[in-house]
Amino acid sequence: MTKRLMVVEDESIVRLDIVMMLKDAGYDVVAEAGDGEKAVELAYTLKPDLVIMDIKMPKLNGLKASEIISNKFHIPILLVTAYSQRDYIDKAKQANILGYLVKPISEASLIPAVEIALKQAENASAYKEKVDEMHMELKIRKLVEKAKGLLMKKLDLSEDAAYNRMRKLSMNKQVPLETVAKQIISKYRQDSKSE
Repeated sequence: MTKRLMVVEDESIVRLDIVMMLKDAGYDVVAEAGDGEKAVELAYTLKPDLVIMDIKMPKLNGLKASEIISNKFHIPILLVTAYSQRDYIDKAKQANILGYLVKPISEASLIPAVEIALKQAENASAYKEKVDEMHMELKIRKLVEKAKGLLMKKLDLSEDAAYNRMRKLSMNKQVPLETVAKQIISKYRQDSKSE
């Protein structure tokens, strides 16, 4: 699948150069902008796979726009600038910046930087998915443990007996163990309120 890119650069000639290099390399440039405000607006509407953004721009600079785009939309950003000063690099580390190119930009530096940034974004996304999945599994495990504990206490069951009862309910009702756990917790919460 062709990656969708957005180019944000206030100098139209430089922007055109970057767009042409990207298109020649087979990328789909879905949007162009000349300032940070427009970049944020377009990122919201188009959700590109990568934003290539200049730092020094009118209205809203590239660093601030990058921060907004990465925080709100989790879109990776490749920064472009004529400045390689340390403070810019340090600020760039704070947002979802996956690369930093110093002008003048050549195809030899742009395309590898874009490819690496896209791959890093893909890896970060897969990692985030895995972490989210693990958080969900932990949440479910905690629910099951809590429900099992309630059954053990209220019905004077062993741990295995409480778990087996929950599993049997899950199979009989054809619902996930998580659902059974929630029902048990809810039932005993209501029982304790009515006591």
